[in-house]
This record gives sequence, C-alpha cells and structure tokens, in this order.
Amino acid sequence: MSGPNQIKMVVDPITRVAGHLGLTATVDTTSRRVVNNEAYTYVTMFRGFEVFLRGRQPPDAVHITSRSCGVCGAAHANASVRANDMALGAVPYPLGQALRNMAYAMTDMTYDHPIILNVLEGPDFSAQVIQNYYPSCWQAAQQTKASYFDIHGFSTIADIMAALNPFQGSLWVGAVRAQILAREAGVLIYGRHSHPSMLIPGGIGTDLSVGESLFTEYMYRLTTLTAWVKVLISAWMDLAEFLIENCNYQYQGLTYSKPTYISGYGFESPELYSNLGDDYETIYQNYDSLAQKASEEPQTIFRATIVRNGELLSKSFIDLNVAQLEFANSSFYQEWAKSTSPFTETDPIGNKLAWGLAASDGTPYYMYHPWNKTTIPNPTAPNFLEKYSWDAEPRLIWKDGTIWAYETGPWARLHAVAHYHPDSPIVSSGKISITLPTINEIPSWLPSGSMGEWTVEWKPPDYSTTLSRILGRAVDTAVAIYVAWENLEFALQEYMKNQTSPKTSRPWKQPSFSVGIGQYEVPRGTVRHWMVVKDYTIANYQYHAPTTANVSPRDNNCNGPWCINGQGIGAFEMSVINTEIMEEVPPDQWVGYDFTRAIRSFDPCLVCAAHFEIKGKVNKKLEHIITPVCNT
Repeated sequence: MSGPNQIKMVVDPITRVAGHLGLTATVDTTSRRVVNNEAYTYVTMFRGFEVFLRGRQPPDAVHITSRSCGVCGAAHANASVRANDMALGAVPYPLGQALRNMAYAMTDMTYDHPIILNVLEGPDFSAQVIQNYYPSCWQAAQQTKASYFDIHGFSTIADIMAALNPFQGSLWVGAVRAQILAREAGVLIYGRHSHPSMLIPGGIGTDLSVGESLFTEYMYRLTTLTAWVKVLISAWMDLAEFLIENCNYQYQGLTYSKPTYISGYGFESPELYSNLGDDYETIYQNYDSLAQKASEEPQTIFRATIVRNGELLSKSFIDLNVAQLEFANSSFYQEWAKSTSPFTETDPIGNKLAWGLAASDGTPYYMYHPWNKTTIPNPTAPNFLEKYSWDAEPRLIWKDGTIWAYETGPWARLHAVAHYHPDSPIVSSGKISITLPTINEIPSWLPSGSMGEWTVEWKPPDYSTTLSRILGRAVDTAVAIYVAWENLEFALQEYMKNQTSPKTSRPWKQPSFSVGIGQYEVPRGTVRHWMVVKDYTIANYQYHAPTTANVSPRDNNCNGPWCINGQGIGAFEMSVINTEIMEEVPPDQWVGYDFTRAIRSFDPCLVCAAHFEIKGKVNKKLEHIITPVCNT
C-alpha cells in the first residue's frame, strides 16, 4: 500500500512484448487512476551494439544491427542501409529501390502488424478476458451487430472477441497463417527474414536470374494477403467502434493532450530515391525532395514531420535530424558530453546541430546529437528519482530553445500524412483512403466477403490513445498492401526492360570522412541510425530503435507548457497515467489489463530498444567475437 485508498501495481515482466519491460504505478482505488503521475516503465536489458560497431567497416552495420532483435531485424537493416547509402555515396537504381519496398511491405508491415493485433494485443480484448473482467461490456457485445459483417463474416462483436481467443479463435489462427505467407513473399527478395542478407549499400543483392518466377510467387502470396487484410481491418474497426461507444474507451491510453510526434520517410519513390546523388552531402541535401510528387508511380508514402503540442513545426527531414538530442539523465549510462570531443558540429550542408544552442552550464547541445553521442554503460541500482532504465532519453530541441519528449508509430505517421501531406497517394480529402482490389480466389480459411474490392477510409483522430494506435496499426496494413501492388507493377516493368542484366545496385565508395543517417517508418515506430565514417571505418554509430522514444524514461530536460512538473515524460508512461482501470472486479483482483493494453498498443520491442547481461564472476575475457562480413 502507498497510502489510504492507494495500491501499488507492479506488472513485471509485461508479457506478449519483445524483450523485458516492467511497469510500476501507484493507483487510487476510488478514482481508479494513477496518483501524482507515479507511473514508470523501465527496460532491464543493455543492448551494446553501438559499442562493438566501432572500428568495423560501414556495410557490416546493416547485418549486425539487424541482430538487435528477432522481430524487427529488417527494420534496423533498412535504416542502416539508408545510413550507408548516404555515408558511402551510393543509392539503388529504381528497380533496386522497388525491390526494397516490396520486401519490406511483406516481411515487417504485413507480417508484423497482424501478429501484434491478433496474437499479442488481441487476447486482451478476447472473449475469455472480457467475460471475466468486463461482464457488462461482454453483455453489450453479444447484443451488438457487426457493421462489416459482409467482409469479415462475424455476426456480432462478441463473435469478433471470440475470434481473438488464443490458439483457437479464427483471427488469432489467421494471423499465424498469414504471417507465414508474408515472410515467404519477403524472403523471395531478402534471402531470409528477420535478418535480410540481400540488403547492401547502394542497392540489393536479389538474384533476378529467375525474375519472372520471383514476381509470380510474390504476387501469388500477395493476393491471399490482400483478402486477409480486409478481414483484419474491418474486424478491428468494428471492435474499436464498439469499445468507444459501449465501454467508455475513447480516451483510454492517451499520451499527450495535443499531438506531439515525429514521422520519418517510408516506402520512398524508386525514381526519386534513385536520383538523390552520389556523395553524402548531396544525398543529405536532396533528401526532402522525396516528399515531392514523382513524375511517375510509385510515390513516396510517408514523409518527414514534426508536430509539437498540436503545432506543425516542420516537414523537413533535415530539421528532424538537426533537432535530435539524446540524454541519459534517467538511464544507466554515463554522461559523455564533457569528456569527449565532437565528431561534427554541423550537418553535411553546414547547419549547426541543435541550432547551435547550449545548455545552461554552457555545454553545446550538439554534443547530445547522436553523431556525437558516446555510449558508456553505467549500471546502478534502479531509483525512480534518478536512474531507472536502460533506455536512453530521445528529445527534440527547437530553434526557440524548447525541448520535449515525443511519440512515434502508425497513428503518428498516418496523422502526419492525412493532415499535412495531401500529396501522399494514400490521402484523399484529409483522410487515409486506400482501395484494396478484388481477389478472384481465396483459401478456405478466409470468408467470401474478403474477395470484393473495398476502400479503407480512416481519419486519424487528433489524439493518440490505445484504440487510435490499434486502428492506426490495422489501417497501416492496407498501406503495406497498396505499396506491395504499386511496387510490384513498377518493378516488373523495370525488369522487363532488361531481363538479361537488370540493374538494381550502384557501387559504394570508401570515403576518408563522411556521415550518414537512415530514418525509416516501421511497424512499431520510427527507426533512426546515425553513422560517422573515418577512413572507411565506423568511428561512431548510434541508433534509436522503433521503441526507444516511446519507452523513454522521464527526465528534467523539458521546457514549455507541455512539460509536467518540469519533466519530459515518454509516451509509454503518459499512456498509463491517462488510463482508468475499468476492470469490474474488486481492486485486490485487478490484473492491470487497461494499463497493459495501453502499452501493448505501441507494440513494444524492448530487445532492440536497449541486450546482453552478465551475472556473477567473469573468468573469461573475450578477445574476438565477430569477423567483419566484408573483410577478405
């Protein structure tokens, strides 16, 4: 007990997430809410990849950082290969970029989203849970007809909940079946998953000697997945609408009262990406041209965006990089800014990092930019008033000196394109609008209603909540299917122009000095990799996993009306602070489903957010661990 009518709830570990995540919160049993913002989430693993990447050749990072996680390995590989493209001055030919888009649409988006929705998040909304902990909601679900019955085939909302029962429900089982098809389609291009072997700086190493067969096999799987995604989205749209209207769930899991997020690029135009340049300065300078409409399809889908407290600050990739800081005040790392030298004070085109601003003690903020950060682990006993997580503290700083925490994820990127990028091909009249085509033949495990053409429409709300994040994830699968069809058609046309020697990749360079940054929109957020190259060797490497910003611990690096008691608080903790416990059982029987629903809606991947652990006495010193993959 923490006080009268107060209990301390600890969920550690939070299951059905990748890695080890813990939550502790003090809850008032009368209001059923967190007391005095006392909710903390913490990562209990150290990653260490930034440490052992130093001194290696840059292309190695693509395949080593992929091993950060067994779930989102392709996410890291894609961000790393883009950092390499820039630093080594080579970008793919259009066919190579289209193949990258095709593979990623399958191996992560179409594979990963349904798994978190139906297998990891779904059980929290299953009939088994709702019946026992939310009986009034279950009673209403039995009596509520499903609006999209003609597509997904479920008569009532209770039927959808039953379909989410683990191991038996049709949505749970369907997600397992579909992810096999999605991984197979991606592996045709990547060579393997989740650690794609074919991604290389300047292109992709896919064997196109049997190109016609590759495209045919890919399309065969894509047709079934197109029908499956219609079932997935329509079922979750019905379920979310019901929970909002009948179970008081509209604002559960709210992060920030006004939109506060970033979005990066994702699924770039093959034509535009192929023409970024052939040196790191030019590629960096031209990056924002990806937001321009291409002269031919496919177009770039997601675009750089910074939104702070409901205000659009920028639509520039360059601004998003210049403004990035990372602190370690509440994390198990040592301060580095006063004991190390900067690798660069500016970006490749001369902009001062962190706008040339300095902290109150005179320390230049550019020392906290990832190009200058040094990872120095410093494990100590957890203390929620000091250091309590292995996740560091990503923050943004603006030209006016304000600093704040922020959110990333499917809701954020879809909100960004719907509200601020009307030229994105998935936007119409301020809504996400994607037409999924007719499918003439489907397997027996899919309902017949999934065969017809269906236009998915969704207007992302101006708030990130448990359900808006879940719906954003569902709609994002439609984006992946759209991208897959568009790039398949484009790639096939490019391939047919020169079947004997199709061009996918340009040779990379070996610079004496360069920097690179790769940002990519991925299932659970935005992944960002920064690299400094000296004499064709990695002098510094830092990266933010998709979950890093969202699970960020609170710290005092915040100023502005969005701060809470002078603190910047990460999205995970804010989502718990703004959640009411709705379980219809006495407090001593509370499980914390509403809290874990809020957190699981982000699809946490802690393994790649912060992972090796040594316990006890160490008697052996490792002199050699991994040989660089490009060394001969």
